[in-house]
Amino acid sequence: MAPDLIETDIDEIVSTCNGDLRGAVKALLLVNEQLETELQQLYAASVRGGAIRPGTGAVH
Repeated sequence: MAPDLIETDIDEIVSTCNGDLRGAVKALLLVNEQLETELQQLYAASVRGGAIRPGTGAVH
């Protein structure tokens, strides 16, 4: 990712949190936790040979 894009993304995230840096970090941590959970579900499904229905997050 280009440095200018990273700076723009950071500015947008902080702006979304009304300039609250602590709130921005908290939001990013929560999103990261959600993505890690989804990744674990995908990994588990691939190990079992299962499928994931798009848009549901459900592992079958």
